[in-house]
Amino acid sequence: MIAEAGLAALWLAAALSLLQLVASLAGPRVPELRRLIVPVAAAQGALTLFAFLMLLWLFLRTDLSVQLVAANSHSMKPWIYRFAGTWGNHEGSMLLWVTVLTVAGALLALLERRLPERTLHATLGAQAALALGFFAFLLLASNPFARLVPAPRQGLGLNPLLQDPGLAFHPPTLYFGYVGLSVAFSLAVGALLTREVGPALARTMRPWVLGAWVLLTVGITAGSYWAYYELGWGGWWFWDPVENASLMPWLAATALLHSISVLAARGGLRTWTIMLAVVAFSMSMVGTFLVRSGILTSVHSFAVDPARGSFILALLALYVGGALFLFATRVGTVKEGAGFDIVSREGALVLNNLLLSVILGTVFVGTLYPLLAEAVSGEKLSVGPPYFNAVTGPLTLALALLLFIGPLLRWRRDSRPNAPRIAAPLVVTVLAFAASFVLDPAMSALARLGLGVAAGLAVASLLPLAGRNLRRTPLATWGMVISHLGVAVAIAGAAADTAFTEETLAAARPGETLAVGPWQVRLGSVVPVAGPNWTAVEGRLSASRGGRTIDLQPQSRFFSDPPTETNEAAIRTLWDGQLYAVISGAEDGGRWQLRLWWKPLVTLIWLGGGLIALGGLLALLGRWWRGRRRVREPELAYA
Repeated sequence: MIAEAGLAALWLAAALSLLQLVASLAGPRVPELRRLIVPVAAAQGALTLFAFLMLLWLFLRTDLSVQLVAANSHSMKPWIYRFAGTWGNHEGSMLLWVTVLTVAGALLALLERRLPERTLHATLGAQAALALGFFAFLLLASNPFARLVPAPRQGLGLNPLLQDPGLAFHPPTLYFGYVGLSVAFSLAVGALLTREVGPALARTMRPWVLGAWVLLTVGITAGSYWAYYELGWGGWWFWDPVENASLMPWLAATALLHSISVLAARGGLRTWTIMLAVVAFSMSMVGTFLVRSGILTSVHSFAVDPARGSFILALLALYVGGALFLFATRVGTVKEGAGFDIVSREGALVLNNLLLSVILGTVFVGTLYPLLAEAVSGEKLSVGPPYFNAVTGPLTLALALLLFIGPLLRWRRDSRPNAPRIAAPLVVTVLAFAASFVLDPAMSALARLGLGVAAGLAVASLLPLAGRNLRRTPLATWGMVISHLGVAVAIAGAAADTAFTEETLAAARPGETLAVGPWQVRLGSVVPVAGPNWTAVEGRLSASRGGRTIDLQPQSRFFSDPPTETNEAAIRTLWDGQLYAVISGAEDGGRWQLRLWWKPLVTLIWLGGGLIALGGLLALLGRWWRGRRRVREPELAYA
C-alpha cells in the first residue's frame, strides 16, 4: 500500500494545485477563495513531500513490485545507492523536481510578508500553474508508482556510472537551484500581472535567487569533480550538452543577481530583472527538456521515449511563451527607476549582464544548433570544446577584467574614479602576463592571458576591503569579495590545467616504469579485487619524485547488474597539483594500458568554485541577519 498511498497523495496535491490556481485567479472578486490560497499551498507542499518520502521508502526496502524500483535498483546494492537511486532515474528525478517546487511554494506562502497581498497571490497562482503542468506530466506520462505484475525476483540495478556518493548530493543541489529560479519566475509573473515591479519585489526575490545560485554553483562544481574522477578521461569540463544544461541557468542567475542588486538598492533595471527572471527559469526548463527528451546521448542524460520529451517541450512552450507574451504586453507599464551614468556601478553591472548574456547565448546556440541541424537535415554535427573554448574564453576574461573596476565605482555617477586603486590590479596582470613567458615560452595565448587576469582579479577582489574596519564590514560585502576571489582562483586553475598538464599513454608490463612530468611511475603488479557488487583488476603503482614515493591503485571494474565495465581513476592530491592514473584491459604479451596525467594546480578549479559558493552563502546570511535586525529594532523600541 505504500505505492498506492504515494500515488493518492500526488493526485490530491495535483487537485490542490488546480484549486490554488483557480483561487488566485478568482480571489480578487471572491474573498472566500482568496483565504484558501495560503493553506492550500501549504497542504499541496506537504502532500507532495509525503509522496516523495513514500518513493524513497520503496527504494530503501527494494520493493520490486514497483516498476521504477525493479528497473533501477537491486537488493545487493549498498544502501546509499538505493537511497540516491530514488532520483537516479527519470520518474524519481521528476518527482523530486515537483516536490521541491511545491515545498518552495508552501514556504513562500507561509513566510513572505514583504509583498503586497495581491502580488503574493498572483505569484502563488503562477507557482500553482507550474506545479499543475508537472503534476500532469508525472501522473499521465511518468507515474513513479506504477506496479509491475508479476514482480521480478531481482531488479536490474543502477547504472554503474551513477553508483557513486556524488549521486547523493549532486542532482538534488541542481534541482533545488532550478526550483529556486522557478520562484523568481513566478514572482516576475505575479509582479507583471499586478504592475508592481519595484524594490520590494527585488528584496523578496533576492534570497530565492541567491540561494538557487549558491546551490547551482555547488552542484556544477561537484558535478565537474565527479565526472573528472569517475569517467577516467582526465578532464574536468567537456562542454557536454547536459553539462551546458546546468551552466546556462547559472549564467542567467548570475546576471539576475546583479540586476536584483540594482533594483533593490537604486530602483533601476526593472525590465532587466523581469526579463532575466524569465530567462533563468527558461534555461532550467530547456535543461529539463534536453536531459529527459531522449534526443541526447550522454552519460548524464535519461534517455526516455520522445513522447515524454514532447510533453516537456509543450510545457516549455506554454510557460515560457506565456511569460514572454505577458512581458511584451506589460513591459510598457513598468516604471523605470532613477537614471545613472555609464561610469557608475549600475553601468558596470549592465555591462556585466551584457557579457553574461552573450556567453549564455553562445552556449545556448552551440548546444542546440547541432540538434536543430540534425532534425532539419538529418546530418549530424558536432560542436565541442574547440568552439566553446575559443568563443567563451575571451568573453570570460573580459568579464573578469570588468570585475577589476565595477565594485570600486560609486552608485549613479562616478566622475572621479579612484585611478590608483584601479591601476593596481592592472599592473599585477601585466607583471603576471610577463612572468608567464619565463615559466613557459610555448604556453598558449589564452592560458597566458588567463594566468595574468587571474592574478590581477585576485588583487582587485580584495580592494573593496581596503580602509574598512574588517570586523564591521557587512557579510554581504565579504560575500562579494570572496565570490570574486573564487572567480580568480578558478580561472587560475583552468589556465594552469591548460598550460602545464602533462600526459603519458603507454602499454606496460608489471615492473616497467613510465615518466609523466616530474614523476617516475612504476607498475608493480595487477591483482584481482572484489567490491560489494563488482569485481575488478587493480593496478598497484608507485610514483616517486624528489625522493618521495606515493602509491596509486587504479581499477578496471566489472558490474554484473547491469553488465558494465568502468574505469576507476586513482588520484593523489598534493600541494602543487594532482597525479592521475587510469588502467584498462590487458593486451597480448601481458601489457596493461596505462594513462597518466600530472596536473599542476588543477585543484584551484574546484577551490574557486567552493569560494564562489561560500561568498554567495555569506551574502545570503548577511541579508537574512540584516532583515532580522530591521524587524527586531522596532520591537525593541516599543519594549
